[in-house]
Amino acid sequence: MRSFFGPRLALMEVYAAHLAGAGVQRGLLGPREVPRLWERHLLNCAVVTSLVPPAASVIDVGSGAGLPGLVWAVCRPDLQITALEPQTRRVGFLRECVASLGLTNVEVRRGRAQDVTGVLSAEVVTARAVAPLARLAAWTAPLVRTGGQLIAFKGERAAAELAAAEAELTRIGLFPQLLRVGQGVTSPPTTVVRLWKRTATNTR
Repeated sequence: MRSFFGPRLALMEVYAAHLAGAGVQRGLLGPREVPRLWERHLLNCAVVTSLVPPAASVIDVGSGAGLPGLVWAVCRPDLQITALEPQTRRVGFLRECVASLGLTNVEVRRGRAQDVTGVLSAEVVTARAVAPLARLAAWTAPLVRTGGQLIAFKGERAAAELAAAEAELTRIGLFPQLLRVGQGVTSPPTTVVRLWKRTATNTR
C-alpha cells in the first residue's frame, strides 16, 4: 500500500505523524481514524492526483488538516497549492506542517471561498467533506479558471448528490463526471465528482 508513494514515502510518513499526533490532540482528526489513516485518508487523497494536470495551480477549499491539499503537495511537487481554511487553529496546524515538511509549493491562507472570489483562481479547485455538491459548486465555481475543473471528494451518496445538483451545475456552467479513482490501490476506490468549467460562471 505505502509503495504507492515511492520516493515521497518518507515525507508522507512525517505528515502522517503530524496527523496522528497534533492533529488528533487538536481535534482535527478523530482518534478512531488513526488506525486507518493511510488507506482512508492519505491514499484516498493521493490517488486523485492522477486527475490533476502537470504543474497545475490548485486551491484546496476548507483544507482542514490538509486533506487533500498537503497530500497532493507531497505527492506532486510540481503543483502550486493554496490551502484555504477559515479556522485559525487549523491554519496554524497547516502552517506547522508546511514548515516541518519543507513544502515550498504550498501557501496557507485563512478564509472561505467566498472571501477570495475575484482575488484567487486556479486551474483545479478541490474540496473534501466541505458541503453538499450544489452549495459547494456555487461557492467554488468562481475560483475555477475557464477550462479548469472542480474535484469534489464524495462518498456513497455521490450519485444522489449529483442528481440533486444537476440544475444548479448547469446554471453556473459546470459539466460533471462521476469517477472512482484508485482501483487496485485503495479499497474502496475514491469517489469524486469532477466538474469541468467551460464558460465564465453565471452567479446570478
